[in-house]
Amino acid sequence: MRYVKLGTTGLDVSPIAIGAMTYGQPDRGHPVWSLGEQDARPLIKHALDAGINFFDTANMYSLGSSEEILGRALRDFADRDEVVIATKLRHPMRPGPNGKGLSRKAIMTEVDHSLRRLGTDYIDLYQVHRNDHATPLEETLEALSDLVKAGKVRYLGASSMPAWEFAKALHLQKQHGWARFVSMQNHYNLLHREEEREMIPLCLDEGVGTIIWSPLARGRLARAWGDAKSTARAATDGAFADMLYSPTEEASNRAIVDAVGQVADAHGVSRAQIALAWLRRQPVVTAPLVGAGSVQQIDDAVASLDVVLTDEQVRALIAPYTPRYDWQGISDEAELDAIRARVPGMALR
Repeated sequence: MRYVKLGTTGLDVSPIAIGAMTYGQPDRGHPVWSLGEQDARPLIKHALDAGINFFDTANMYSLGSSEEILGRALRDFADRDEVVIATKLRHPMRPGPNGKGLSRKAIMTEVDHSLRRLGTDYIDLYQVHRNDHATPLEETLEALSDLVKAGKVRYLGASSMPAWEFAKALHLQKQHGWARFVSMQNHYNLLHREEEREMIPLCLDEGVGTIIWSPLARGRLARAWGDAKSTARAATDGAFADMLYSPTEEASNRAIVDAVGQVADAHGVSRAQIALAWLRRQPVVTAPLVGAGSVQQIDDAVASLDVVLTDEQVRALIAPYTPRYDWQGISDEAELDAIRARVPGMALR
């Protein structure tokens, strides 16, 4: 494994990260596709044996069960000082007025819950799981900085939001001398390249590393266009996936998927390896998040590190792309209603 720095920090991480949303007790999250502890532990160990040291979860994944499973596995199979544990907070964890969000109260409460579930004294990368527009941004940023000063958190990260909001947060952190966001966990792949307009140039300018969610576009880039969905998650993820990859872009998406297949055939590797190899060429991409539900998916991701695409192949992969509306980072229902009104036919939830 060849390790890379996370953004401009000195932190060494594997260029493949394991996304632990896949792991969690089914009765606490996603009963159709989440893997319980017995099935998850061998996969976490296999990732460690392959040299992967970067693991990402969130407090909301299976209502804390993902953190518990990941924490116990890393305690049993890894040296804590050598692995990088990332988790997130913002979404509801319990009913009540303070059971969600990014207030100082919520942050100080949730970090302790995550530390307990993970069975560790510190979190390497603590990320805001989208913005909380009901809390002043200054309150959130100062509370997060205090966690770094207290030694509970080593680094801070953010996730999908408009670039102007992220720029504002970075400015406030610099202005007040608060611990800074060193990473952005964003949605980026061959079927969704809207991040190239503003977020990726911003991260490049600010020295922020990106950690990519849905690098295979919910599996669309890992199979031929007409093939049946290959996983339980893909087969049951319709509403959310349609929101991410609108049917209005079907012709463009199909052409991209076909191009991935042609390049994969030329290299004699899987489609997934080509999609991940393309991401590795992009500026500021530190690591894709691989929600591995099988040993083969982990091995595929690691093997992608050896795939070298030619400039001609890259051009073939990106040529069919057409601009599309980018809803990402929007969680407020009123905002989504406004978008529905402006963009008829968009498959927004």
